[in-house]
Amino acid sequence: MSKIKIVFFGTQDFAAVILEGLLQDPKFSVEMVFTQPDRKVGRKQILEQSAVKKLALRHNLTIKQPETLKNFSLTSLTDSSVAVVAQYGLIIPKSIIDSFSKGIINVHGSLLPKYRGASPIQEAIKNGETLTGVTIMLMDEQVDHGPILSEEGVTIGADDTFTTLSHKMAAAGSTLLLNTLPEYMEGEIIPQVQDHSLATFTKLIHKDDGRIDFSQTADQIYNLYRAYTPWPGIWCMWADKRLKLLKIARAERTLEPGTVLIEHRNIFIGCGQHAIKVLELQLEGKIVMSAGVFANGYKNFDQVHLL
Repeated sequence: MSKIKIVFFGTQDFAAVILEGLLQDPKFSVEMVFTQPDRKVGRKQILEQSAVKKLALRHNLTIKQPETLKNFSLTSLTDSSVAVVAQYGLIIPKSIIDSFSKGIINVHGSLLPKYRGASPIQEAIKNGETLTGVTIMLMDEQVDHGPILSEEGVTIGADDTFTTLSHKMAAAGSTLLLNTLPEYMEGEIIPQVQDHSLATFTKLIHKDDGRIDFSQTADQIYNLYRAYTPWPGIWCMWADKRLKLLKIARAERTLEPGTVLIEHRNIFIGCGQHAIKVLELQLEGKIVMSAGVFANGYKNFDQVHLL
């Protein structure tokens, strides 16, 4: 069988793993890569290339980085009959979906129809799920709404963060795609319509979503920490400054919600049920500190109430 020509749409690390799998498999030929434009990041606003662009450059692939795909035409650019998308981050209009005779295959980070939308991996962790998975599906005009080609479950470990779970899911998604795509192209898979009545939805995450509500249980706050590590992180306010809690653990302590206890250079914060133990933190405008160093430098932190 001749190689399957593919146009790839993707941006983040998860997508780069999917692209790498396609590039390493002799059954496929990646003809073109679409990824988001380079973005300025950090305090110094350094222009950063996406993980997918870095990989595409190493393989000398043709790269497109439009700000939007609205009014974008692919007709003269490729003769590929199928495209693959993973964590692209831009809306793909119907005109582009329809330009591929076999459609666009989406590698989505949940077991659809659960957790459609922009943040399925974070939402599963935040909600304390122990099982998630990846879905290979055909795109349509609605978000994660199209028929399913294949699915595979992935276990969520008790201490998995967004980063560690993403790595597991990307590996599973890559293998599943490589097995599914040839069968789909040969007509051996019948796409299955989702049960839309069971659909749940996730949102685009913003920096302020990481603010801690200490009336929640220690388990809920720990899940938020796992979901939002490394970005946007979790934080609270102390002395009119943002205090980032960079590493935490659950603790079998009983304290008033939001109340700090310093004990033998350990920092505990009360929650709606039990407490969290802070291992590493950063006060706005200051360097990252271990709990011991912070407790030694900010002795007035003991018994304060955090908001």
